[in-house]
Amino acid sequence: MKSGFGNTKGGSPTLNSRAKPLKRPTQARAIFTVEAIYEAFVRIWQRDGWSRLTTREVALETGVAIGTLYDYFPSKEALLSGYIRHRLDVLLAQMDQDVIQPTELDWQTRIKRLVCLTCNPDDARQPLFNHAVSLIEHQIAESRHHSRVYEELSQKWRQALAACSDLPTQPSASTIEAWVIMAWGGRRYCITAQPTAEQTAAWLSEMQTMICSRLSSISQDEARADEH
Repeated sequence: MKSGFGNTKGGSPTLNSRAKPLKRPTQARAIFTVEAIYEAFVRIWQRDGWSRLTTREVALETGVAIGTLYDYFPSKEALLSGYIRHRLDVLLAQMDQDVIQPTELDWQTRIKRLVCLTCNPDDARQPLFNHAVSLIEHQIAESRHHSRVYEELSQKWRQALAACSDLPTQPSASTIEAWVIMAWGGRRYCITAQPTAEQTAAWLSEMQTMICSRLSSISQDEARADEH
């Protein structure tokens, strides 16, 4: 019986090639088409569930030829993989737009926005970052994919902290990386544990308070060291 994975290398399974998108759109028309495919994909999944979702149905609902869809996505696993990458790109762009680029924000507001974007498992802008996806994640993600996401998030967090020009003292790179693990790892566990909305809100608030308090503490420690 085939497991959906290809040959193993060094003890680590590799995905079947059909679980990977064939290409990413670059021209405006192709980008529009693929985004329409993603929208239909989300609607069908939410309506019918993963087991009943087919690439043919996605093509029909999108209004594109099945061959056009197969130019990008040879299977529904490849479609899911492409969609997750697309939403991660959107998340990183939101961090740029809402956290890094604004010039009028004080550092506390900037950090709270950063934490919320990273942590919130109920963000309506990420409709399939949910428990259903976590159950089949092994079909679309390899270790290197997780490593890439971690590096990209760490880079955005470093940029966000660097944008805090009113923050007296910058945290170390290792501290920022630890926060990323804590924030993104917590979000992923929330998706698994499925806490109530109230519990999730309390966790988000605590994460914001904890990191802001830690940043204030770092600055105060640095100020006391300068005094001596």
